[in-house]
Parts: sequence; structure tokens; C-alpha cells
Amino acid sequence: MNSHRSSNLGLKLVALFLAVVLWWFVSAPRREPVYERAFPAPLSIVRLPRDLVITTQLPDTVTVRLRGRASDLRSVPSQNLEVILDLNWAQPGDATITLRPQAINNVPPNAEALSIEPNKLRFRIEQLRQRVVRIRPFLVGQVPESVVAGEPTVAPDEALISGPTSQIRNTVEVATERIIMTGRSETFTQNVAVVSDSPLVRVIQPLTVAVTVPVLPKVGPAPSGDTTGSENEPAATATTSPTRTKRKKQ
Repeated sequence: MNSHRSSNLGLKLVALFLAVVLWWFVSAPRREPVYERAFPAPLSIVRLPRDLVITTQLPDTVTVRLRGRASDLRSVPSQNLEVILDLNWAQPGDATITLRPQAINNVPPNAEALSIEPNKLRFRIEQLRQRVVRIRPFLVGQVPESVVAGEPTVAPDEALISGPTSQIRNTVEVATERIIMTGRSETFTQNVAVVSDSPLVRVIQPLTVAVTVPVLPKVGPAPSGDTTGSENEPAATATTSPTRTKRKKQ
């Protein structure tokens, strides 16, 4: 009888030990200290009307602060975090928006989003406009001394561009990509892209043009020994004034 009781007591002690071990592992995350940690997150702009454009610089990334257990925060891949800026309400003019923690996407379930820095963004929104401007060929370098470059022609010579009103108003031309003139000794035609100096001004069409640059032999002055043209010139004649004779006095 006593041996049976001893056997039951041993089993109970083993079960108790296993229960304690299991509780220890299950409750370990709850016993971890809670931390706050900052992560970089890209700023993504969504639902901006197609006829509007932001003309002031916005940050590419912002800093988000999360709170959670150390093991949870260590498993947060910062490249998965994202802050969404919804601009479906946008209108032309100056705008100010407050970034709230609810704008942070892909926060782990066991972590809490606390804040975003900077928490306010100020920027300007403008209407998009289109305009037709001339295309200027961008020539770089010098031709050899034995030749001379003439006036280049562009086909087509005008481009349709799009951009914010403030910049389109002052844009009168766009340029081609660089056309290297160094070493050119004869007339040539080159297909080049049309580009804009401003990142906010976009070339709609044409995207490429054909630029023809005439390169002709240089015509210098006539050699010094050349007498061409002197045969038709009249010969110089000498003139003398009449001589007066004085009479002798009688």
C-alpha cells in the first residue's frame, strides 16, 4: 500500500514539475520588459488627383516610434513599415497635414504605434498645365579648325510639356540631350531625347527628335600670291599740268 502511494506521489511531482516548466515558457513573453524603439519608414502619397502636383519637397522617410516587448520589436522589419499620406481631399494652395499613428501600416500585432516624427507636414499643391514650347539642340564641344558648324535644325522643333502652373508659365523651351561636336568633320543627323531641366516639368511629346547639324569646310582668305581680279582693273595714267612760258622782256 505504501509503495503504491509513493508511486502516485512521484507521478504527481513529475506532473507538477512539467506544469511549472510549461508555465515558465508560456509566460516568458509576458515577463519581458516593454521597450520603445524608433524605426525609419517610407512616406507614401496616395490618391492625389491626377490634375494636381506637389511643388514643395516632402521627406522620403519619417521616423515612427513603436512600443512592445523586446522580442517583438526585434522582429519588426523596418522596410515593411509604411506611413500613408492620403490626399484625396487635396486642392490647389498651401496645405498642412498632421501625421497620426493610425497612418502607420504593417505594425506587428503585439506592438503599439505611438507617434510619427515629424508629425506635421506643410507643402504646396498646384494645378497641372500644358504648353507647347520650342526645342533647343544642346551642342557640346568644338569641331576641328578645318571645318565650321552651321545652324542646327530640329525635327520636330516644338514639344508639348506638362507641369505646375508657376513653372509652365515661365518655361519657353526645353533642350535635347547632349550632342557631342568634338571630332565632327561632316554634316550629320542624330536622334536624341528631349529632356526638361525641372523634375516637375514633364515632356509629353515628342520624346525624341532628329537634330541635323551642317559641318562644312572652312573658307579662308585668298593666298597672297593670287593676282586674280587685277587684269580687269584700269591701268593707272600719269597726268601733267600745262607748262607756262615766260616772255623775255624787250
